[in-house]
Amino acid sequence: MTSERDVRARYTIEAIGTFFLVFTVGAAVGSGTPFAPLAIGATLMVMIYAGGHISGGHYNPAVTLAVLVRHRIGLRDAVGYWVVQLLAGLLAAVLVRAVVFPAQVETAETLTLEGRTLLAALVVELLFAFALCFVVLNVATSKDHPNNSFYGLAVGFTVVAGAFAVGAISGGAFNPAVTVGAAVMGLFAWPTLWVYLVAQLPAAVAAGALFLALNPDDR
Repeated sequence: MTSERDVRARYTIEAIGTFFLVFTVGAAVGSGTPFAPLAIGATLMVMIYAGGHISGGHYNPAVTLAVLVRHRIGLRDAVGYWVVQLLAGLLAAVLVRAVVFPAQVETAETLTLEGRTLLAALVVELLFAFALCFVVLNVATSKDHPNNSFYGLAVGFTVVAGAFAVGAISGGAFNPAVTVGAAVMGLFAWPTLWVYLVAQLPAAVAAGALFLALNPDDR
């Protein structure tokens, strides 16, 4: 039976990992560096290696949803993960606005979606959120990879690839905590925030369902 101490440890790890991921997103994008996707992917990778053995290293409400559909986390823990992930993302966003953006005010621009760009953002967020969740399920939760020490690289580089490929279209969030944090930081426009969530959450459900369909004996 899971102890209260274990639960606190898992939630703490999810909060720490999500905080540093969202903070890196804001700091890297706000600086205007072309290497922002590498910084973001690397942060996700190292945080997965740091805390994956404790919490699973989700740091993403969409990933947690996919793992819930895949039956590797219970609903109560999933809700706990979602709460701490979103709160950590909000805290990181507030800190970015207070510490980073005053020095980078000229390079931090709000991504505005309208018309065809709105549909394009929905499609690419759907595709890469699905890819990210599907990769996590296969490399970090499959019973066929019980001693996989490379899963952090796979997950981190999925984000790197997605950010380089479609970052100019949607901002490359693939993560509701990053999405909300980016809106708080002023990187995403609030009126079109729904596009990201409409894409990311169904993508997570689809990834979980497909994993179960392809791996019926891995429950």
